[in-house]
Amino acid sequence: MIKPGAVCPSPYPVSTSQGLLSTLIEAIRQVSDADILILEGTPDGAPVYPIYQSLGYNYPRVLTLDVRDCVWVEVDNPLPKPLIVPTFWVPNVILSCDYLITVAPLKVVRGQGFLSIANLLSVLPSSKYGQGKPWGWQDLYDLGIDSVIADLYFTLPFDLGIIEARQKLVGPKDPTKGSVEECGRIFVGEPYEADSEAAKLLGIRTDYLDLIKEARVGLEE
Repeated sequence: MIKPGAVCPSPYPVSTSQGLLSTLIEAIRQVSDADILILEGTPDGAPVYPIYQSLGYNYPRVLTLDVRDCVWVEVDNPLPKPLIVPTFWVPNVILSCDYLITVAPLKVVRGQGFLSIANLLSVLPSSKYGQGKPWGWQDLYDLGIDSVIADLYFTLPFDLGIIEARQKLVGPKDPTKGSVEECGRIFVGEPYEADSEAAKLLGIRTDYLDLIKEARVGLEE
């Protein structure tokens, strides 16, 4: 399953380019005939299919899904001491997939980077975590979003993270404002490693990575 990041976990509607997604799908097809699913959700709970259409996400033998239409199941956080969220409601289709990929555009919101791991927020149903408010997942932001993202990383262990950093959006919370900077990079790897490399090379603050690193030490003890 590909988690494309067509709608980002912050309010900024920056999309993963059709070219990158097409390349990824073609690469998968070279080695596998397995079903490919694209899953996405919107911050306010609105249908995601018009967004798929506007982005040109129309690929043969690829199924596009909307988070709000899925059956949700409650999944336990495997950390012995969760940072803040002991369980998450997630689409059940995720649990039946053999290989999970999160593809995210590069965003810096109020000085904080939102990369491939933060992109996982949009597989969570906003109706459960934000009552469909325009900003989406408001309840999770109120808890402390960096701790939430760290907990989500361990609860949904995605296999691969891809950060499309050819451009970078930098802006405040207001989704109508912001600027786009040329960056010219793409980062690929295990999600924690990909996010860490991007944050280091581009000088981006990502507090959730520090929390993940600390929690990993607790798991190894």
